[in-house]
Amino acid sequence: MMERIPVSSTLDEETARAEVYGLLAALYYAPPSAELMSQLRVAVTEAPAAGAFLEESWRGVVAAARELSDAQVVSEFDELFGGVGKPEVMLFGSHYLSGFLNEKPLAQLRSDLAELGLARDESMPETEDHVAYVCEVMRYLIAGDDVAVANLTRQRAFFAAHVQTWVPQLCDALAAHPKARFYAALAGFTNAFIGVEAQGFDMLV
Repeated sequence: MMERIPVSSTLDEETARAEVYGLLAALYYAPPSAELMSQLRVAVTEAPAAGAFLEESWRGVVAAARELSDAQVVSEFDELFGGVGKPEVMLFGSHYLSGFLNEKPLAQLRSDLAELGLARDESMPETEDHVAYVCEVMRYLIAGDDVAVANLTRQRAFFAAHVQTWVPQLCDALAAHPKARFYAALAGFTNAFIGVEAQGFDMLV
């Protein structure tokens, strides 16, 4: 997963969008490394992508990174998403779309990924409907070199089917969880970013 930090709203907009998706993928996939936490703490607090709407929620992420130690954030990740048995907060789309894991939404996602010529890395234990995976797919559809796949039409279709349909519910669950501090802030930023993305795609219609 990528661990780049978007550092300026003056970045090319498409590059900035890809960077944000890559950052979200990294933060939801595993506890952030010490290097990534250090980058977050010194990140500028203006919006990392076009649109002042994101600035407040991005400042919340940076503030949370500054307030909490590396160990506290790792512990929070493990408490929310790890452990034996059912995690306190699910990171898989099928859970939010059907109430169960490994259901029809995952099968549809796999079908759509196959159409895009994408497949899960066998070394990745999580199923393809993990939030980090769908964010990484969005990053690829924005930044990939194959214009037959990496284009706005494909982005909009994938976003509408596999991101917008459930990631806001995940964000709401995180924001409301009493143990979530860093990840509550990240959920606020994620939700705001998804909203900006949705508005952008609506303008393409």
